[in-house]
Amino acid sequence: MISPTERYALVTGASSGIGRATALAFAQAGIHLALVSRTQSKLEAVAADAAQYGVTVRCYPIDLLQVEHVQEKIAAIAAVEPIDILVNNAGMGYTASLANTPLADWQRVLTLNLTSVFQCIQGVLPSMRERQQGTIINVSSIAGQQVFPDWGAYCVSKFGLVALSKTLAAEERHRGIRVVTISPGSVNTPIWDTDTVHADFDRASMLTPETVAQSILYTALLPQDAVIEDLTLMSSVGAL
Repeated sequence: MISPTERYALVTGASSGIGRATALAFAQAGIHLALVSRTQSKLEAVAADAAQYGVTVRCYPIDLLQVEHVQEKIAAIAAVEPIDILVNNAGMGYTASLANTPLADWQRVLTLNLTSVFQCIQGVLPSMRERQQGTIINVSSIAGQQVFPDWGAYCVSKFGLVALSKTLAAEERHRGIRVVTISPGSVNTPIWDTDTVHADFDRASMLTPETVAQSILYTALLPQDAVIEDLTLMSSVGAL
């Protein structure tokens, strides 16, 4: 599927996993890219792969945990090239019972998985409103639809993200702005290797980042007069 017009997408968490796969899928479809993640060198590696498809790729190392600066930094990116598609993919996993979750950890999960998304949205919304078009794709999780023991903070952040998406869709659809929530089941990404996640699942049975990326691309390239507002994507073996 090739984009019929010049489009620019901003992808957060673009250095690995779903973000990287989405960047490459978009590049193959002819969509120009603004890549956001914390580490410049990792972004540049993704950019080099994406640029092979003839698209413009810019890298922006931004720590989305520093939420007091996110809106202005995202707005500055949107001022360089109007952002047609925003993919809010950056996030973190976290496992612990609610009783054993320190307040600092709780706040970190909510800050990255929810508040930073809110600030990215506020960064691109003015230009999308001005042009009366745009697509905002929020990568949630099956954990935003059902709860899992010892995933409390993560589930709360993803339930909140779903509510944010639905509210935004209700507020902005009359301005031509589409809002999509993608809710994958378990995906085989580096999130399982982080020190905040302690879980022993069969990663070979999980969704691949590339499968999720193709679903994100499909929702982004729908005709402007259509939108998939909610998409749940599961491995054929179910939730892991």
